[in-house]
Amino acid sequence: MNFRIGHGYDVHALGDGLRLVIGGVEIPHSKGCIAHSDGDVLVHAICDALLGAAALGDIGKHFPDTSAEFKGIDSLLLLGRVVALLNKEGYQIANIDSTIAMQRPKLRPYIDLMRERIAETTGLSVEQVSVKATTTEHLGFEGEEKGVSATAVCLIKSF
Repeated sequence: MNFRIGHGYDVHALGDGLRLVIGGVEIPHSKGCIAHSDGDVLVHAICDALLGAAALGDIGKHFPDTSAEFKGIDSLLLLGRVVALLNKEGYQIANIDSTIAMQRPKLRPYIDLMRERIAETTGLSVEQVSVKATTTEHLGFEGEEKGVSATAVCLIKSF
């Protein structure tokens, strides 16, 4: 069996009055992500980790922000397409571990639902999906509430 590790990172600026979607969950907040899609920074980082593990490029290669097809799209749909691509290439996901960096709002109340939505989309059990959140103690663009970032690592295996 062939195991491969992938790493993903994404960042979005925050703007007033926009929807905030993280991990497939809409979170009430005065700011949301400025993006071509729904701006789901966590799901985008997971997509990049999975694509990277299989050496299939990145999210921009498969879902360019210049395409009208992806304008406002639910990022969980993109994740589903990434999983289908991995399966076509002979890979399945073993696990996903991810971290969101954002000063406000507190994300703990939404993490279990994020894990469920990601697990459902990827065909994993909730126990195979880890989502963590952290603040940056008011440092950097996340701490100044100018943006949000997410990192993800994954393990895939051939079948």
